[in-house]
Formats: sequence, structure tokens, C-alpha cells
Amino acid sequence: MKTLGRVNGIISNIVIAKVDGAVAQNEICYVYCGETRMMAEVIKVMGDEAYVQVYDSTRGLKIGDKVEFEGHMLEATLAPGLLSRNYDGLQNDLEKMDGLFINRGSITDPIDFDAKWDFAPLAKAGDKVTAGDWLGEVKEQWVMHKIMVPFVMQGNYTVKSVVAAGDEVYHTIESGDTFGHLAVKYDTSSKKIQELNPDLDPARLQLGAKVRVQ
Repeated sequence: MKTLGRVNGIISNIVIAKVDGAVAQNEICYVYCGETRMMAEVIKVMGDEAYVQVYDSTRGLKIGDKVEFEGHMLEATLAPGLLSRNYDGLQNDLEKMDGLFINRGSITDPIDFDAKWDFAPLAKAGDKVTAGDWLGEVKEQWVMHKIMVPFVMQGNYTVKSVVAAGDEVYHTIESGDTFGHLAVKYDTSSKKIQELNPDLDPARLQLGAKVRVQ
């Protein structure tokens, strides 16, 4: 559950927030000015007060405005699609923003998460792996990106399965869709679709959701 706070003081772009739970130095939070959500970073914690540096203008901010803490530090997205992009210091894609100046509260996805990339497996089912081992690779222009076992994973693991080389196929859920309908449409089985989407409840398919079918 996210820690919440309220603005208790404003000094230029430094905001003092009174919090209702634990926060940490360098933690990312969002300060709300009306409906505008502005990213900020905790630079000091004193008792139940967090001093945060806001990355936007604080003009119009008021005592009592909401602050929402994210529970993690500033992070960068690393994935195919980064090459040749232009970013600001928060990894906002400047080409997706209009005008000469960045509007307050503007946040963009750093990459196109709907883009497809050809994947080539480097590991196979049964292989023993540890953090940092290569599982596959994706080529972007002249660069070969390695897909690795996350570094936060400790110990030894056994690869259960790896998708074959080539494109994956996704279906966008429409009204009336079920795993059975998708299985007939894509010449597969409901069991296989469930295996490809282990976190998806087939009884609660949401309109517009993307389901992997191959």
C-alpha cells in the first residue's frame, strides 16, 4: 500500500510533506496540484516530514495538497527501442511532446511498449541459470540486446520454457471473446493460451486487454 502525505510547506521547488507512513530518502513521489501530477524525489526525511524536490513548477500548489509516495527510487527503462530517441532527465520521450517547452506534469512512455521485436532464444528448457545469464537476444539496428535473468533473483534456477525464435501473436479482447473462441480462431487450445498468459483469469477478460495466443 502506498504511503500518502499532504503538503505542509513550500519553498520554491522544495515541498515539505507530512506523511502517514514510512518513506525513504531518494524515493520517488508525486505531488498533486489539482489534477496535475508532478514527479518529485525525497531528499531528506525528518520524523513524519519528507522534504521532496519537485521536477516541475510549484506555482499554484497549496498547503494540504496530496502527495503520493511510490516506494521505489528513480528508475530507467532498459529495452529495445531506446536507440536514436531523445530524452529529458526523467526519460520522457521529447519527440512525443508538443511545443518548445515541456508542460507541467507531462510524462511519456520511454519506449513503444506495443512494438514487436524478433526474439532469438539462447537458452533452452532444462538449462541451469543464475542472475545475469543470457536467455535470449533481440536485435535493434546494429545492437544485439541480451535478455537476461533479472539481477534481483538469487540462487540457481532451471529454465522451464523459452519461446521459439520469431514473432509472438497477440489478440485484443473484444466483447464476447473467450479462450475457447480464441483457440478456434488461432488454431490452438484454451490450455495453451492459459499457459501463455499465466496471470490472466479467463473468467475476467477485460475489453481492450492484449492476450498472447501464439
